[in-house]
Amino acid sequence: MSAYVIAGGRALDGSVQIHGAKNSVLPILAACLLAPGACVIQNCPRLSDVEASLAILRHLGCRAERQGEAVVVDASAPTRFDVPDRLMREMRSSVIFLGAILGRMGQARLCAPGGCELGPRPIDLHLAAIRALGGTVEEQGGSLFCQGQLQGADIVLSLPSVGATENAMLAAVCAQGTTTITNAAREPEIVDLQGFLQALGANVRGAGSSVITVEGGTPLHGGSYRVMGDRIVAATYLTAVAAAGGSVEVTGVDWRTLSTVTAVLKEAGCQVTSGADRIFLRTEGPLKGVRPVRTAPYPGFPTDAQAPLMAALAGGTGCTVFVENMFESRYRHVDELIRMGADIRVEGRVAVVYGVSRLHGAPVMATDLRGGAALVVAALGAEGSSTVTGLHHIDRGYQSLEYDLQCLGASIRRV
Repeated sequence: MSAYVIAGGRALDGSVQIHGAKNSVLPILAACLLAPGACVIQNCPRLSDVEASLAILRHLGCRAERQGEAVVVDASAPTRFDVPDRLMREMRSSVIFLGAILGRMGQARLCAPGGCELGPRPIDLHLAAIRALGGTVEEQGGSLFCQGQLQGADIVLSLPSVGATENAMLAAVCAQGTTTITNAAREPEIVDLQGFLQALGANVRGAGSSVITVEGGTPLHGGSYRVMGDRIVAATYLTAVAAAGGSVEVTGVDWRTLSTVTAVLKEAGCQVTSGADRIFLRTEGPLKGVRPVRTAPYPGFPTDAQAPLMAALAGGTGCTVFVENMFESRYRHVDELIRMGADIRVEGRVAVVYGVSRLHGAPVMATDLRGGAALVVAALGAEGSSTVTGLHHIDRGYQSLEYDLQCLGASIRRV
């Protein structure tokens, strides 16, 4: 079992290039299945979730291989329409393959997805979108079987689910006629998926707004596309420096996608300036409490940045209230932060953080991806040494986290 050993209390300084976005590349890899040709995905990070997606594509009969920082997928002749339980369990977002497999093969068989346990994340919106397009859905003993010749339709999502929006887009590309997705998620990763689909020849427009229109049935072809930088990884490095002190320049990320995070860090006492594809942060002294932080769908405060920000503020001063509106079980990192001396009170979806000026090192365990990143942030700002276990969660979304932090001057090693 791997662990991080972190000696905290060292100010960080330097520049770090942000790798491709996990939440973009996973639906883009699923979309590769739609094109009868070779797709080159540039800026594709080396993450365990990416490897799980490539394994699914290979199982389906596609050629999928890495070439440096790019991945090449050739879906000229897929042979299967099923994803077995062992592959589905490796990541929660594996359900994103549903729309692509059904659209390309005319049928799809999947098991219940795995991944982080963040509370109920039902896929009913995904299935409602499939049914709206004319697909049939049979649920038997934890498995799904979908089939049908899809037709364009009006899809109205009851809430702006990112995964359901992506699945609807992928299925609609293969449907005959026009599909309109209303109350669509507006996340930048949705815009990135649209950009990739357009590179394949698909007629998709409206991503980034609440209404997406897909003209289905157009011939597709292979193509090349560069994935956007990961805004949540960037947020993690910004909060790490905010916790430990020092300065950092993160590059390769659109500052506008992180404006809600940088606004909170400014309020906490950090100096933040932004350029076209970079963000610079400097901080001296402990962070101070800020106004309530409420997670919300984009362009609101991202739920994935909640835990790292909480870790940074826990070692500051003053009081901050967090309201988690996206997932029911997104405070699992709190008990581990308390082991490091944090003063945090949780009641339902509300967490009240009382800054203690400085956390102390302790052995802690990651129980999910962003909670694990939060423990690293806390350890970097704490006095003494910390050991963080459960790194398989962190490896799902961070490529060489320890190397990037070492380049900033952190004392962190993987053992």
